[in-house]
Amino acid sequence: MDSSRPADKPSNLNVPNVLTVIRILGVPVFGWLLLHDGGESIGYRIAAWAAFVVLMATDKIDGDIARKHNLITDFGKMADPIADKALTGMAFIGLAIIFTDQPWGTVFWIAVVLMLVREWGITVMRVVMVRRGFVMPAGRGGKLKTVLQSVAIAGYCLPFEIWDGPVPTVMLALTHVVMAAALVLALVTGVQYVLDARRLAAQTPAGGASR
Repeated sequence: MDSSRPADKPSNLNVPNVLTVIRILGVPVFGWLLLHDGGESIGYRIAAWAAFVVLMATDKIDGDIARKHNLITDFGKMADPIADKALTGMAFIGLAIIFTDQPWGTVFWIAVVLMLVREWGITVMRVVMVRRGFVMPAGRGGKLKTVLQSVAIAGYCLPFEIWDGPVPTVMLALTHVVMAAALVLALVTGVQYVLDARRLAAQTPAGGASR
């Protein structure tokens, strides 16, 4: 028997990939809960918050399992970012629709457009770079952006703008601050990714890819 034969690739039918598919299938459910009654239902907004937290938790769980048990597959590499972008995209667009009539609704729409353009633009760029032989992992700034972005979305899912009292007002203000910080990091890290990609592309010899 040839011991030098490479180990069999893990099957696409594994726990991390199943969790990723569940996250994708959960996106429309989350969107329905968020936008039920135009986002004016406190109960459904809280349910949407719970759904978002659970779906985001599966993102960390499936990644940890895949790395620990060597279950990383090509399907997972493709489906995982799609699931993430679908969930955050649904959240941002749904929230922007809900907040349209708020005094800060226009500013929120602008922030959402900037965030989504950055997210999908960098994702496409990474795919292109991978095809050219380069892997561009997320840096510390990008990881912190993801955490802040998730916290902001979770905060906005809760109906702070509907609840009366000083506590919801303060919590909404804190959510605005977190969202602003996430947007700044998204733009800064986005520019850095583009500069890094140009630097790596410049190292590629004509007619071939460098690894």
